[in-house]
Amino acid sequence: MKISRGCGLALFVAVAAGALTASVEAVTPEEQAVLASVQAMFDGMAKRDAAAIKAPTLPGGVMVLMRDGKPTQMTFDAFAERVGKPGRTQIEERIHDPLVRIDNDLAVVWAPFEFLVDGKVDHCGTDLFNMVRTDGKWMIASVADTGRKDCLVK
Repeated sequence: MKISRGCGLALFVAVAAGALTASVEAVTPEEQAVLASVQAMFDGMAKRDAAAIKAPTLPGGVMVLMRDGKPTQMTFDAFAERVGKPGRTQIEERIHDPLVRIDNDLAVVWAPFEFLVDGKVDHCGTDLFNMVRTDGKWMIASVADTGRKDCLVK
């Protein structure tokens, strides 16, 4: 079968548009529930509210923050106390293009992020959230991230 250039281009555009639509619709209600717990932690961070930061986390959970090839490990409680202190700077963490994988009561979120201080990107990297569903609610069991300063300003 021979396809003319015009038909080939039209077919390519139709397939590309279909693939784009499929990826946008791929976020299921369950994936949204997983991401809502991550966003709840970010909202608590922006408010500098230690209780709100800890609310979506599993008690005893830990964070591993990779900086310059070296890990810094801390509990969620320690992180919440550190970030939850009143401050003059505005902070915000944003993720984009999250990859969410769920198997029964276990999920992971892998997503690039930017961390903003007073509206400007301070550092960026990749977040990795390990999630568990307990009593019907998704909780953050652990977090690991990379952090670097060579971010592209958008």
